[in-house]
Amino acid sequence: MSRQIALLRGINVGGHNSFPKARQLALAESLGLEDVSVLLQTGNIVFADPGEPPAETARALRDRIAADLGLAVPVVVRTRDELAAAIAANPFPQAVAEPKSLHVTFLSAVPADTARLDSLDPAAFAPDQYRLIGRELYLWCPDGIGRSRLAGAVGRVRLGVTATARNWTTVTRLLALADA
Repeated sequence: MSRQIALLRGINVGGHNSFPKARQLALAESLGLEDVSVLLQTGNIVFADPGEPPAETARALRDRIAADLGLAVPVVVRTRDELAAAIAANPFPQAVAEPKSLHVTFLSAVPADTARLDSLDPAAFAPDQYRLIGRELYLWCPDGIGRSRLAGAVGRVRLGVTATARNWTTVTRLLALADA
């Protein structure tokens, strides 16, 4: 069965945008999505492919969240195969042993202008590194994301697209859930 994965940005983080797991499940089902599972509390919804493009699914979820909860929540959706391809494209295989040091930012589209991102001097942030590959931005922070100056610098770069990040543990758990 084909699956899609919705990634909601900024849900239940730091006491903001309260959207409990049970409510996420109910909202997805109210849109007619089937075989729905929610991973964690932070906006990771896996469901049977509804037969529409991921961008349409993202728009439907975003609009329903705004209508029902009054929250402006950006949503990025990937198919199961797109998520698997993002995992396979990981440019930092050495980071897999420490999955919390590796993050993937999922973008709604390939950024048209990456000049600000490209202007970051990698040497200034070593040992941390990033790579933009298509619609995924990979960030490896061997000493932890909380101490990373690169994470802050990358986070401030506006790419003109919707973006939401997940650590490697969550990314691989989402694929396992999509394959279950």
